[in-house]
Order: sequence, then C-alpha cells, then structure tokens
Amino acid sequence: MQVFGQHEAQTLGQLARVAQRAEHAALMADGHLGYVMPIGGVAAYRNQVSVAGVGFDIACGNAAVRTDLGLDDLGDRPGGLRRSLERIGDEIQDGLAFGIGGTNKSSDAPRDHPLFEVPAWKAVPSRHRPALRDKARKQLGTVGSGNHYVDVFADERDRIWVGVHFGSRGFGHTVASSFLAIGQGAEWGTPVRETEVILDLDAPVGHDYWQLMNLAGRYAYAGREWAVRKAVEIIGGREVELVHNHHNFAWKEEHFGRNFVVVRKGATPAFPGQKGFVGGSMGDDAVILEGTRAAKPKSATAELQATALYSTVHGAGRVMSRTAARGKRHRRTGKVLKRGKVSREMMHDWVDRKGVVLRGGGTDESPHVYRRLPDVLAAQGNTVKVLHTLRPLVVVMAGGGR
Repeated sequence: MQVFGQHEAQTLGQLARVAQRAEHAALMADGHLGYVMPIGGVAAYRNQVSVAGVGFDIACGNAAVRTDLGLDDLGDRPGGLRRSLERIGDEIQDGLAFGIGGTNKSSDAPRDHPLFEVPAWKAVPSRHRPALRDKARKQLGTVGSGNHYVDVFADERDRIWVGVHFGSRGFGHTVASSFLAIGQGAEWGTPVRETEVILDLDAPVGHDYWQLMNLAGRYAYAGREWAVRKAVEIIGGREVELVHNHHNFAWKEEHFGRNFVVVRKGATPAFPGQKGFVGGSMGDDAVILEGTRAAKPKSATAELQATALYSTVHGAGRVMSRTAARGKRHRRTGKVLKRGKVSREMMHDWVDRKGVVLRGGGTDESPHVYRRLPDVLAAQGNTVKVLHTLRPLVVVMAGGGR
C-alpha cells in the first residue's frame, strides 16, 4: 500500500481491508473514513469493480472554466467589486438548482440530451426505467447539497474562473444502491446495508453495472459542463479553457505492465500532464494542477506516481464529521441533543475575513472541518505540479439562505 500524509487508525484499517481484496491500493493525503473504502482511496482490481468503492455519488467530480474576464471587469460594474460579487452570488443562487432532490427549471436545461437514448438504459429493469429516466432528466445540471458548490475565483493573474463540484445526482445514487442490493441477493431498489460488493465484469450483473456506471459518468460530465457554462453566462464571461475530471469512478488502465480496473473514491486522476481542478473549502484557495511530466522512469518521483496509480487528492479532506460540526437535533421536535463544534458565527467570520461572498452553506461545510489544501498537496510530494492558485470570491451552496 502507498499512503500519503497522516491518517487515523480507522482510515488505515479500512484501506488495509480494501488492499486484501485488491491487487494494489493507495491512500491520498486528503483521505478519511468512508463507506467500506476510505475517501481518498485508490484500488486496482483484475477485471472486477467495487460498487462501494465507486460509491453512491457515481462520477462525482469537478469542472473549472477560465473565462475571458479579469477582476477589474467585475470591479468596473455599478456599485464596485463587492456589490458586483454579491449580485453574482444572488444570480447564481437563483439561476441554478441546489439541494437534495432539486430539479432544473431553467428554460435551456438539457432535458433532451442524447445520453437519454443510449442503449445502456436497457440495463435498468424495464419497470423501473421510465421513472429513473424521468428523474434523471429533471435533475441534469442541478448541483445538490453537502459539499457541492458553484464558485467564482480569481487566479494569481486576477483572471476569473468558475468552478463546480457535484456528480450524477439521484440517478447515480439509484444505480449504486440497486447494485449493492443485487450483489447481496436482493432486487433492484431494495434498501440494504452498505457492504463490499465486488462484481466480475464478465458476469451479466458486472456488465450491466459497468454500462450504467459509465452512463452515470456521461451524465455527470453533461451536468457539470451545463452548470459551469450557465454560471459563466450569468457573470457575463466567455469560456477560454475547461478543466474537468471525475474523482468517484472506475477506469480500465494499464499499470505495472498489466491491465486493471482502477477505482478512485475521492481521488483525482493525475497521469503526467493530465490537469485537474481541486477545491479547498468555502474559505480557502483551490488549485488547477497537473500530474508531474517527464519524470525519469527510475526516479523517486516516477516511482511514487506509479505506486499512487497516477492519482492525487480531490480536496483538502475532512477532519471533523458532519454531526460533530453541526450538532444533532431531535428529528421531530428540533430539540438540540448535541451542540455542534462549529457555529454559523465562526463560519461567517472565517469567510468574511477572506472577503468571500457566501450564499448558502452549512456549518458542516465550514473551513473549520477541513485540512488546509497546501498541506495535503505538500504530502503528495512531487507527483503533481500546481499550475494556478484560485482564491474564492463567491461561493454558492445549498442551505443557509442568503
């Protein structure tokens, strides 16, 4: 196993159990405990795929667009820069759909995308297919909740970027949970406990999962690209460059001279020269990075890249659970059962000091619950190179109101 950074014993134990079933395993520096496989984990299998490894949010990932705008362009607008950023935050919050179960009500929502007619849909049982496809149509391009966001950034040259983070929404969750059920002998859609299910790609069930996992990948790519371009349109810019990648997915790749199925759960692909967009938190910088190029085959860097299965971090990594951060309330009465460690005052003090315009966002996503991104990147050694540092100007998430 290749482990970057420092981790709790439970996280390392989870990785060790994954490594017993996989041919190779690694853990990125932003890793923490997950379902069955740790977040930040990477595992290589021989013609098999781990359903829990890919996870419930199939094809969750990041997309970032560099626009033709500069910070001065935003500052020249009526009311100055701060008022311009506040308007942008309001317009993104109003123009895109956030939250659990949200639907895309935009007049140009991609409801008729070609992916809705591809043969892979036949892998969904016929009696469940119409409802799932209808849900997927309505949610394509929606952002969701939790740590998913639409952000506006300025880079080191004050060029304006827009970044988004989300996955395949309810469609991907239904696919993942249904194959977890099938792998445990239950029917599609039956609620089951989260446990390891490894599918052979040559078996019919493995074939069907692989088809739908890749369809969820197309779906997530289409949704993120629509959303990030919609946000670019809202701020009045044009696209100059797109950086786009999944970090919850499985790929067929060659490593160590052999073919594998590589599952990355909260880990960004980082082959030499491959670019990625990695976020920090609502109050911290993000980065555009790439896998280190032209390392000599026998060099320490090349060896480290290989043992990492050419992967890197997908974010800063949590150091506090959602419940610990926000506390716990009684489901019916709303009575506080356990007070959270992070208050809204603490969260807003952090982002205000950074000059960030925040729309939405819960205390379980406050910067206090995350590591610092420069630290986890440093722990990855020379396997990646930072191309651009992006400081947040506007952060829009579900929850929390204006």
